[in-house]
Amino acid sequence: MSSETLLYIILAGIVALGLALFQYINKKKGMSKINMLFSFLRFLTIFSVLLLIINPTFNQVKVTTEKPNLVIAVDNSSSIKHLKQDKNALDFVNALKANADIQNKFNVNYFTFNESLQTLDSINFKGQQTNIATAFNQLHDVYKQTISPTILISDGNQTYGNDYQFSTNTYKQPIYPIILGDTITYTDLKIEQLNVNKYAYLKNQFPVEAILVYNGNKDANSKLVVKKGNTTVFSKAISFSKNKNSSVVNFMLPANSVGVGNYSATLVPLDGEKNTINNTKNFAVEVINEQTKIALVSDYSHPDLGMLKKSIESNEQRSVTILDSKKIINQINDFQLIIIYQPNIRFNDLYTKIKALNSNTFTIIGSKTDLNFLNKVTENYSHLITRQTENYLPELNTNYSPYRIEDINFESFPPLLSNYGQVNFKIPYQTLLNKSINGVAIDEPLLATFETKGRREALLFGENIWQWRAQSYLNEKSFNPFDDFMGRLIQYLASNKQKSRLNLDYESFYTGSRNVIIKAEFFDKNYVFDPREALNITVTNKVSKASKTMPLILKNNYYQVDLSSLNPSEYNFTVKATKENMAKSGSFQIIEYNVEQQFLNANVTKLQKLATNSGGKSNFIANTEQIVQELLNDNRYTPIQKSSKNTIPLIDWKYLLAIIALSLGLEWFLRKFNGLI
Repeated sequence: MSSETLLYIILAGIVALGLALFQYINKKKGMSKINMLFSFLRFLTIFSVLLLIINPTFNQVKVTTEKPNLVIAVDNSSSIKHLKQDKNALDFVNALKANADIQNKFNVNYFTFNESLQTLDSINFKGQQTNIATAFNQLHDVYKQTISPTILISDGNQTYGNDYQFSTNTYKQPIYPIILGDTITYTDLKIEQLNVNKYAYLKNQFPVEAILVYNGNKDANSKLVVKKGNTTVFSKAISFSKNKNSSVVNFMLPANSVGVGNYSATLVPLDGEKNTINNTKNFAVEVINEQTKIALVSDYSHPDLGMLKKSIESNEQRSVTILDSKKIINQINDFQLIIIYQPNIRFNDLYTKIKALNSNTFTIIGSKTDLNFLNKVTENYSHLITRQTENYLPELNTNYSPYRIEDINFESFPPLLSNYGQVNFKIPYQTLLNKSINGVAIDEPLLATFETKGRREALLFGENIWQWRAQSYLNEKSFNPFDDFMGRLIQYLASNKQKSRLNLDYESFYTGSRNVIIKAEFFDKNYVFDPREALNITVTNKVSKASKTMPLILKNNYYQVDLSSLNPSEYNFTVKATKENMAKSGSFQIIEYNVEQQFLNANVTKLQKLATNSGGKSNFIANTEQIVQELLNDNRYTPIQKSSKNTIPLIDWKYLLAIIALSLGLEWFLRKFNGLI
């Protein structure tokens, strides 16, 4: 308070006292007790009002003591239990909670982590993955403004994520690792990694690569055995030594049956080997039969036939058989697509069969085509007969919509020999290539497709297409662009898949270390993604028959459900739209594999480096008392005394208003009581 304000307060007191005495004492020569009381009450009222007008301010100082934070991060992964350190970890956490000195010096915050960081609720050591680096990144977001020493209770074994020993680059806190485990080196064999494709094609062989690791000082002999069920499909003797402590084995396995094949690879354990869990790894391969069989039907030889067979079979999953119009009749059920090259009257039985089976076709019409016959057997289009031919250049229709196409420099391709005359379609069709004469496009299709009555058909109005493949090679020094163009057309024609409003995205099998995610898309009747639908999934265990139903969560432009909590087994599932009567089913398998059980020791070296880099200190779980004393005696972690100064104006002091009201009320009551009012 300034001296000027103090002078005003003294002056206010004098004025208030003078006015009170003038009113009650000056009128009478005597001074009664009641008048003295009235004078005091009036003085109190006037002085309080004047104080409010002056409104002096007062400084209020608060002193608080802020304790440093102590972060306790406990590894909640299953590797802790596998190394039989779960009880030691729990005992140490309970000891910290019961330590009065620690509680008095620090604000202790408890966390657990496996794949991510969580506040400590319960510790069960069931985490299937460990990411220590992510835990430190999340702690950095919370404690970046304070000094917060961190006790890391872990075996140091991380299954994925960035290398955590460099976490000190962002997490600027002293870290005190409590190492769960020992440094004893055990003799151990393990399958470090299996590299295998997820899919294989029927009646082919698929490659497998096994990376085998040995930890020991003596020579050791073992055997790699791969089984499918109870049948051994591969075995090989393996030798190791102190210097030769790893081996890479490559081999081929046959794909003899369609479906998911489950395999187990085992490295036969050594005598006295402590950890045999990491000697075995399970894997699965889905064998699919996607080979498309195509019949190329023609009654005379032409270079186009050889070109079509060569181009289509550039994709190993397609095979082309060249047949005449008679031989195809008894074999037509073996093919997914019939390519008809320049049909004539001898194709009559074939067209009858195609119509009965509703088969997909690709018809090539040229100078030797019997247009009279063709117009009779086809009901979707007719070709004007002029008995003249013309050479037509191709021009790409960029608005073609059934599937995506790319321009492979069609304008450089030579013309095709075609029948002159217009084609009249009786149903809607899509033009892929238009006809062009001398660079001038005409409104007639050279290559067109259409769909009717559940089947697909393509029409090419020209022969000598073999020249296109040759020109494509001259342009690109490769046949691939043209073969890709032809392959997409064949893929479109050989498929009868219809558009579905409910589509599922899932895999046939998942390993136990991966998230089991199933995604779904739902479209409205215009095939626009509909985020308003509610999708539920019902999952049934094929073995136990137990089932559970849960909702799919909307994420951006798809729905998703996480089924990672399911145990390894085989499952059937159905995804159902609740607002519309629509559902789709599928099946998958979860293969048992626990990456957390692949460790024999704690990662002592990395934890010690982490402590050194952060300015902390590491200790084994048996020597935890040393860490406690270190924290209690470290002068970096002392409570901080903070003071805060608040300036409070008198007008905010509500009691002064109460004094004014009380003095005025009391004065009025006494005057009334004594008959002065």
